[in-house]
Amino acid sequence: MVGNVLVGVRTPQWAALCLGILAFITAQTASAADCPGHPGALGTSRTLVVDPKEHPRIGSMQYAETLPLRDHEVVLTFDDGPLPRNSNQVLDILAAQCVKATFFIIGNMAQAAPEGVRKLRDAGHSIGTHTQNHPSRMNRMSIERARQEIDDGIASVKTALGDDTALAPFFRIPGLSRTEAVEHYLASQGIQIWSADFPADDWHHISSSRVYDIAIKRLEANGRGILLLHDIQARTVAALPRILRELKARGYRIVHVVPATPEQPATPTEPQQWQLHPPSETVAISHWPKIPNFVFASAEMLPGPALSDLDWRQGQSMTLAEASDHAGRPGGRVPLPREAPWPRQSSLAPGGAANVLPVPAQSIFEIQERPGAATQELATPSHHAELPVPTERETEGLAKLISVDASESPGTIPVPVEAQ
Repeated sequence: MVGNVLVGVRTPQWAALCLGILAFITAQTASAADCPGHPGALGTSRTLVVDPKEHPRIGSMQYAETLPLRDHEVVLTFDDGPLPRNSNQVLDILAAQCVKATFFIIGNMAQAAPEGVRKLRDAGHSIGTHTQNHPSRMNRMSIERARQEIDDGIASVKTALGDDTALAPFFRIPGLSRTEAVEHYLASQGIQIWSADFPADDWHHISSSRVYDIAIKRLEANGRGILLLHDIQARTVAALPRILRELKARGYRIVHVVPATPEQPATPTEPQQWQLHPPSETVAISHWPKIPNFVFASAEMLPGPALSDLDWRQGQSMTLAEASDHAGRPGGRVPLPREAPWPRQSSLAPGGAANVLPVPAQSIFEIQERPGAATQELATPSHHAELPVPTERETEGLAKLISVDASESPGTIPVPVEAQ
């Protein structure tokens, strides 16, 4: 039966399909094989190599571009470490699932716990920086102070590592408080700025269960992307195992991001892959096109129209009939509307004579009475006559109808049926 189905499939298409299936199976097998002792581990499905100079800013929370991930692919990132009592637990949890992540290290934390930075390197994770002191309002700093925070943080992490090559040219601005001056400086240094696609809000005073709920809900809403977490938070340590198990159950795959080097070039991608929601032919673009900057070839002013241009006989007015006749002649300009055929108003009486109207006859105001009209008028009830008082039986019936259970018809009162 399978053979019959494949008879009409072209060989190149079938070959591409086979390669795709084989790559998927290989990735799943590699993930499990790379995690000895944990056959059901989530694993790391692939490594994405990026060039910071080609894509200096990523993360759809703030920028137009994000990582070129496929559907159901996730990149885990952790900020603010290392804090040994919590960061070491995060490392153990990731190791148990053979998951690789990206850590953004604070300089003074690296000085306090340099062995924690080296543990990240030895475990194969990517290491970026997060300033020296984590200023909460970096967007209000002078560019000189901001540059010092950036440079000092990089120097402290390099010192902790003891190896310049182990540090990736990745940087995340504290609090995501971006400024153009900081972005330009980092780009000039060949450093890639990482925002995120969605956070788990684990820096707030919320429970670990809430961290899990937010992470999964936002990931499901996006379908893929960069998840922002904090390895220094105890609530993150408690939520992380459950998050990883749920990612595995829902078919998500972990991607490890590393910088390009001469020996390891960037992964080939297309421009639209760097957009979280690229435009398509079936979905309208959600923004207006940018207005181009026009360059005027000449600033010459056009002359304003004069009455002579309209042939108004040197400023004198003309009647509609004359204008119509003029427009119909050869070489005439825009035709004017013809005179409306409304009846002309009669001229007033000459002098001070007053118009005298005839006096109406008295018969005009007389109404012929019909026989029996008076009797019928007496028989007609007055609009102000008193309404009949309902009997006791009718009152009880109305009360029973009003007291009907509201669940049958919420917000309405049944109207009583008139007694026969």
